[in-house]
Amino acid sequence: MLDSQLVRTLVQRALDEDLPDITAESIFEPGERGTAAFVIKADGILAGLDFAEATFRALDNSSIFTRDVRDGARVAPGDVVAEVSASVIALLSGERTALNFMQRASGIATATRRYVDAVKGTKAKIYDTRKTVPGLRHLDKYAVEAGGGQNHRHGLHDMFLIKNNHIDRAGSIRAAVERIRARRMPQQLMIEVRDMRELGEALAMSPDFILLDNMSILQLEAAVATVAGRVPLEASGGITIETVRQVAETGVERISIGALTHSVTAMDISMRIRS
Repeated sequence: MLDSQLVRTLVQRALDEDLPDITAESIFEPGERGTAAFVIKADGILAGLDFAEATFRALDNSSIFTRDVRDGARVAPGDVVAEVSASVIALLSGERTALNFMQRASGIATATRRYVDAVKGTKAKIYDTRKTVPGLRHLDKYAVEAGGGQNHRHGLHDMFLIKNNHIDRAGSIRAAVERIRARRMPQQLMIEVRDMRELGEALAMSPDFILLDNMSILQLEAAVATVAGRVPLEASGGITIETVRQVAETGVERISIGALTHSVTAMDISMRIRS
């Protein structure tokens, strides 16, 4: 769910990188008003409309933003997804910022939906990771949800996740878990494992989740059989759209995909001033 204050903060930071718009302010008068439409130029899943609306509201508090579709909708070339009426200066000054948010968010949502569709019929859910653009995690994770995916941790504070460096430094999975549990904190615990030996050690600690890192299909199948439903399993590492179905069919409950947010292909969207 979007935090409206955080949306406004991210939008203002983006506008601060651009403004003032010396071109628009030199050509047009502050009182001139206009209307622009956002037009889709590629197939995909739409996301980011709240960020576009907040962009124009920040530039012109009398702007009117009208949505023709909702975030999460499937769109096609030629679709008009929103219109905005505002001062001409605001339209031109906010165009790139609004499009940057919408194009990135829609690209993430589109990629996420491809993975979600690929595992349809299995029990696996698609999760994102923390591999997001610094400062834009709220946008990136919102876009994953718009595409039908699930959010992993929003930050290091959400859940304990014991990874290989924690294990190697602490000396063992047991040592790391015992130190965490001594803190008596309420967050859930996930343990990352690299092989069947570590899986056995992690399972003995009864965590909330076990993450299977960079395991082959045969290893994943063996892990699912060993755990037998006692702890939800998550597969991660090098999973692509070509392999995700096979991973899901091993029986894991969760699949995390870094590429949803770290390798984004922005959706092609344009803004056209109509009057």
